[in-house]
Amino acid sequence: MLIAEPLEIAIQQLSKLPGIGRKTALRLSLFILRQAESEVENLTNSLRNLKLNIRFCKNCFNLATEDICPICDSANRQSGIICIVEEINDVIAIEKTNEYKGLYHVLGGVLSPLDGIGPDNLTIKELLQRIDELKPQEIILAMNPTTEGEATALYIANLLQNHNLMITRIARGLPIGSDLEFADEATVTRALEGRIQIK
Repeated sequence: MLIAEPLEIAIQQLSKLPGIGRKTALRLSLFILRQAESEVENLTNSLRNLKLNIRFCKNCFNLATEDICPICDSANRQSGIICIVEEINDVIAIEKTNEYKGLYHVLGGVLSPLDGIGPDNLTIKELLQRIDELKPQEIILAMNPTTEGEATALYIANLLQNHNLMITRIARGLPIGSDLEFADEATVTRALEGRIQIK
């Protein structure tokens, strides 16, 4: 079936999004096509605004609208605890619990030699600089319970062995193979409360 070129271009662009196949991209494109022009303009403006006005916090690499994110900028956060997570989604999942009051550090992924992702591709160097500057009492390793997540947690724990701080790992309240962003608040809360000391 011959598809009009603008529709085909929209399908191709939408199918580049994670979790969106060609069929879903077609449904989304047709839905957008049926919307009022003002709604489509709101959508495109929100996407443009997202790209232009969101940046990474220069301290923790969380999302921010300024150089420093609201968490790093808050006087109410405990600077003696840094929770290391893989992605920004994980910060959002932990923040939903309203249980954790420390700081974060977003690695931007996990070590994955098969995918060509090594320590230099993550924010590990910046993490070590922050630890030297802030001198926290505790580091929480909150990587997902996957092979890559476990390897990344062990790598960071080994790097920090000579530092005078407690290294903990969130408890295994999360099922193996799942991601923090998909866990409910109660599960994430239990995982944080039941974290175990590595060093």
